[in-house]
Amino acid sequence: MSTAILTGPPAPGSSLDADLRSLGFDVRIATGAEETGSLLESVPAGERVALVDPRFVGHLHALRLALTDPRFPAAAAPGALTAQSEARPALTRALTAATAVSVTVGAAGADGPADDLTGTLADALDADGVAVHRPQLGTLVATVPTDAEARHEARAAVEAVDEEAVRLRSAVKAQDGFFTTFCISPYSRHLARWCARRGLTPNQVTTASLLTALIAAGCAATGERGGYIAAGVLLLVSFVLDCTDGQIARYSLQYSTLGAWLDATFDRAKEYAFYAGLALGAARNGDDVWALALGAMVLMTCRHVVDFAFYEATYDATAGKSPSAALSGRLDSVGWTVWARRIIILPIGERWAMIAVLTAATSPRIVFWALIVGCAFAACYTTAGRVLRSVTRKAKRTDRAAQALADLADSGPLARIAGRIFGGFGLGLLPGFVLAFIATGTLLAAVLGRPFGETQTVVAAALYVVFAGVAVQRPLKGALDWLVPPLFRAAEYTTVLVLAARSDSAHALPAAFGLVAAVAYHHYDTVYRIRGGTGAPPTWLVRVTGGHEGRTLLVVALAALLADRGDDFTLALTALAVAVALVWLVESIRFWVSSGAPAVHDEGETA
Repeated sequence: MSTAILTGPPAPGSSLDADLRSLGFDVRIATGAEETGSLLESVPAGERVALVDPRFVGHLHALRLALTDPRFPAAAAPGALTAQSEARPALTRALTAATAVSVTVGAAGADGPADDLTGTLADALDADGVAVHRPQLGTLVATVPTDAEARHEARAAVEAVDEEAVRLRSAVKAQDGFFTTFCISPYSRHLARWCARRGLTPNQVTTASLLTALIAAGCAATGERGGYIAAGVLLLVSFVLDCTDGQIARYSLQYSTLGAWLDATFDRAKEYAFYAGLALGAARNGDDVWALALGAMVLMTCRHVVDFAFYEATYDATAGKSPSAALSGRLDSVGWTVWARRIIILPIGERWAMIAVLTAATSPRIVFWALIVGCAFAACYTTAGRVLRSVTRKAKRTDRAAQALADLADSGPLARIAGRIFGGFGLGLLPGFVLAFIATGTLLAAVLGRPFGETQTVVAAALYVVFAGVAVQRPLKGALDWLVPPLFRAAEYTTVLVLAARSDSAHALPAAFGLVAAVAYHHYDTVYRIRGGTGAPPTWLVRVTGGHEGRTLLVVALAALLADRGDDFTLALTALAVAVALVWLVESIRFWVSSGAPAVHDEGETA
């Protein structure tokens, strides 16, 4: 139970007490600043507390936005302030100081309530280092009238705005793809409201979306035209539910740590499970498309790593505007270009719609080729633009950004040892992205250019370890060092794909698909830990699973050792996939369920 403290008796006819109780607050009424401080001290330290001016007039949803959002330690709107447990000490200090210097006009019982006490406290929290979130209210009203005439005008303003319509519009993500915005959200937000009013949580809808996608994958695995049609329809239903869960969270502010983890990982699980279903369905008809399925997964994951790495490298960097950024701003001033640019990057809405339609109307092979071509074009477009921005403006990277890129690199013990040994031989003078490019090029040239199982590929993998280790020896603060993590992902994933495709071992490609899926899960999990402010996975986990360079060297060595031993390479890939998946899943589930990590919701991410 959260506690709301009115800093004075509410005005006659006010519904403030009932409104706060409807939001789940236990309401207490103070007679002034001193009693407000006493009531604040009586609230258990682990509970959320809200201070509300008794003269407040506004919409209930304005109070909901200001006082109940779990993502922020402190939040405020005119006349209302809230603090969660981590911000409570700062709030107590601010209130004590406000009382001591007599900021208030007087006791509520004498001269009326304090003049903007909540605003004064919010400013004091900001000054004390506690970031106070101030939600964008738009047309919603939240004000503290000082006389009867102002109160009458405020109530008229409240009546003039359809609060429910505003709340329903705000349930939709502010920035989204064309297909989602115009083909899904107009009705999915009504579904979200229906679910919220019946007590369904975002996590339940997220789970329903996953189950629907898995059923769709099962239908695709039948290999029959009816199954493909059902799979396409169910995939679209799954996507509608995927949009609905976030809209429920925004509609009722039901954000949670577990929900953030489910939302962040289930999208990839659903998409990659559907790829596997398509590959199984094609196999039933004698068409082996596992290499295409794995290629699509590799391309999609590498593209996302580019997005994540660029974001981490630049979001807190200081830099002037570049010509490419200025051009982007000019294009954004023309409405249709915004939607065109969102479509060509093939975000999740457009991508799933394309997969669903092509699954129902064509064959798995066509689906995968369309995915590969579309995603390759999108990856080239976005990466080229980001490279151009990086080289045309001189940005100062922060230590936090450099650490985030190092964590995304996923370097294991072999890379660390190689960096210490070879970093002093002049290699360490090269930029990190150049070394990563050399490492990736050396490895892939050998894997693609040499027959399966040759020892030269093991030598190339060893060189990959050396160059990759030196690449991350120094802080990744160069203009293009954000390319280091995606280059490492491309090297590891593509090596597994090529070796499995060239192996004579039966079912090596499905085993490789499972291995890359398990590794990709770990890399997505790392991204969302960093975005949640909790840092990368523990060092022991990276060491146990070898890091990207250790796993790559192991797979190459296994290919050389087991080249002439039938299905042993498939068994080795399968065992490795199961081992790393179990280790990462167990630790990841433990972390997200029990750590109390902050919720992560990508309001602006469309891919």
